[in-house]
Amino acid sequence: MRRMVALLMVMFMALMLFAGCGKSSDTGQTNETSPKETSDKTTGGEDAAKEPITFTMYSADANPNADQFKSPVAEKIKEITGVTLNINHEAGSDPKQTLSIMAASGDYPDLVFAKGDLYLLKDAGGILQLDDLIEQHGPNIKALFGDYLPRLRWSLDDPHIYYVGSYPVYQESLTPGGAFWLQHAVVKDLGYPKINTLADYENAIKEYYHKYPEINGQPTIPFTLLADGWRFLISVTNPAWAATGGSDDGEWYVNPDTYQAVRHVTREEEKEYFKWLNHMYNEGLLDPESFTQKYDQYKAKIASGRVLAMADAQWEINDAEVALRQAGMEDRMHGLYPVMLSSDMKCRVNQSPGYTGGWGISITTKCKDPERAMEFLDWMSTEEAQVLTHWGIENVHWKYDSNGKRVFLPEIEEQRRTDPSFSKKTGIGNYTYPFPEWGNGKKDSTGNYVQPDSEVEDIIKNYTDTEKEVLAGYGATTWMDLFPKPNEFPVKPWGAVWMYHISDSDITAIDSKLTNDIGPRLVPKAILAPKDQFDKEWDNYLSEMNKAGLPKVTDEINKLLQEKLELWGVK
Repeated sequence: MRRMVALLMVMFMALMLFAGCGKSSDTGQTNETSPKETSDKTTGGEDAAKEPITFTMYSADANPNADQFKSPVAEKIKEITGVTLNINHEAGSDPKQTLSIMAASGDYPDLVFAKGDLYLLKDAGGILQLDDLIEQHGPNIKALFGDYLPRLRWSLDDPHIYYVGSYPVYQESLTPGGAFWLQHAVVKDLGYPKINTLADYENAIKEYYHKYPEINGQPTIPFTLLADGWRFLISVTNPAWAATGGSDDGEWYVNPDTYQAVRHVTREEEKEYFKWLNHMYNEGLLDPESFTQKYDQYKAKIASGRVLAMADAQWEINDAEVALRQAGMEDRMHGLYPVMLSSDMKCRVNQSPGYTGGWGISITTKCKDPERAMEFLDWMSTEEAQVLTHWGIENVHWKYDSNGKRVFLPEIEEQRRTDPSFSKKTGIGNYTYPFPEWGNGKKDSTGNYVQPDSEVEDIIKNYTDTEKEVLAGYGATTWMDLFPKPNEFPVKPWGAVWMYHISDSDITAIDSKLTNDIGPRLVPKAILAPKDQFDKEWDNYLSEMNKAGLPKVTDEINKLLQEKLELWGVK
């Protein structure tokens, strides 16, 4: 009886969540395209403009800037293709639960972006193989991905394509992605001290904090972190690999010589990073609310101008930085520095994974018109769509200047730099990720880059005067100048481990416990412990992970890594 009640509840929840769903029958080298090739791509997908149709779509990402497909860019997409997207963005904190309900009920939308949990729908028979659809209706998809198309294949055992890949193809690192931020006012006041190691970083924070215990009448916050839900991984654990010479493989570190992976927090170097956090806490320099504050509270603190330093990704603090800029507090904005555990380590945050594959948009078995859906995704891969989704509408949002360069209109340029709701109001940037996307190394048939801010002069132009002053103080013109260049490192032949699919449900459950329970529970306990208790708490954390099954997950990741290398022709 209990099982029957549980099943009925699952079915009811699924119906409530997806009542609107359809139910009927790095990166490689810059690849510039010739005008003829691009023209063909633009007109390919010419059959996309047919009778109006609405596709339902689930995205595992929340999107506070979602425009309900009513922005000018969305309306233009609808006008050209006849397609309206009814996108249901994840509203909770656990996409896996939502997708599990979907798989159990068999009630699918037309399109799904499931991120790393697509295997749940694949195992349930809920998504289509796309090989034939791409061959018949996807010429622009094939052109966009080029030699990287095989990276969309699922596995050695099942070498079919089940999604059209997200993340840009031919992407180059023009700005550092994130890690250690420091307020401009700090380095200006201290005469531009070197910021290369954790000791340098700490000394700058401490000296300024002691000089200015209050900012704007409120207590100064020396250094803060964010541990709200999954953001714990971004602000608390990711900086550990960044500060110890790792590159972004999610929760893993891959030895570049042996191609063997370990859970990155198990490295001895990273223990030293977390010991430094423990030291910062015991010195009164780490915000005691780091592990309890919510994301909105965190952003509000930064936007108040009283946070001296953070460890985080750029996209996570962007709204707060825009708010500071809007408020005229340029000195209270933050710069990004290559902070390492020791001076003999090299920062690899900008190492390229090549095109990563792994995640993308799938067409479900309940899609009302799979061919039309593929034609739409194919049109989204054309030059016309790429320019529209990245730049907006010609003469409404952008124009060509006297040199033939595509530029935003002055008022639009100002809005995108200062208005946190810019994407919601215009739709610009809302339909790039997770759709197929050309990277910032790609030029269109006019000789312009497809993505804005793809040239150094564009980046510098949008710096504040304070940023330019600070960079000049360090003998630099861009933040990237402070970091090792991407071409100083080989492209990672294994891609990015954080995009790998673990399809074994038992191992997935173990990995979830390690990531979402043991880490968020025991890492803060070690950081907030008295100094003489740190080693004990850290050893307990590692022990609990091993007891929970870390060796099994490690074996599975290494198996997938070796398969990926073979699938991609590396070995």
